[in-house]
Amino acid sequence: MTKNMGSADKIIRILVAVVIVVLYFSGQVSGLAAIILLVLAGVFILTSFMSFCPLYLPFKISTRETQK
Repeated sequence: MTKNMGSADKIIRILVAVVIVVLYFSGQVSGLAAIILLVLAGVFILTSFMSFCPLYLPFKISTRETQK
């Protein structure tokens, strides 16, 4: 499993996850939409800490800076 996420990508994912969690706990999002968004936030956090996004593989996308 090769890392394919850069630091900007990780920061954006973490910020989006935090916003989703804040919206949930403030009562702005509820029901099925809340469950779906919380699962998405969990995936964002998990992929950010692993620096790997499985959806990038089929498209050969990498936001990581190349090392020389």
